[in-house]
Amino acid sequence: MNGLALHDTPAPASWRIALPHTVAAVPVARALVRTALAEVEHAADSDTAELLTAELVANAVEHAAGDGPIELVVELLPSGCRVEVHDPDPAPPADLTLPHPVGHPDPWQEHGRGLLLIRALSSSCGHRPTDSGKAVWFRLPVVPPQRRPA
Repeated sequence: MNGLALHDTPAPASWRIALPHTVAAVPVARALVRTALAEVEHAADSDTAELLTAELVANAVEHAAGDGPIELVVELLPSGCRVEVHDPDPAPPADLTLPHPVGHPDPWQEHGRGLLLIRALSSSCGHRPTDSGKAVWFRLPVVPPQRRPA
């Protein structure tokens, strides 16, 4: 049989790219997410996806031990998108999945809000161990057509 049957759904599109373990990885990751979401008619919010991706990549660059590359995985799903950042450090990110983290970010510090943003703006987020360290991820839902800018 050629083509998709009515009950088949197309496989999700995905991208996987190795990024340098430097701050130069952040704009590259943002650009990849922006480009990936621009190709989809019914996509997640690109601005939110870029912001949260930048936070995950910046955290991996700043907190993961070593200088090996980090990896960005972007998966476009019928329900939205999923973004993962893989790094070589097996230690889980602090406070990512806690419902009410201990303390609040210091308003005078530049750091301490990234994981809070990820928890607040994503539909779900988490982390999992990998063979070479860990993957930290978030999901965003599809933006309904009436909520998209014209």
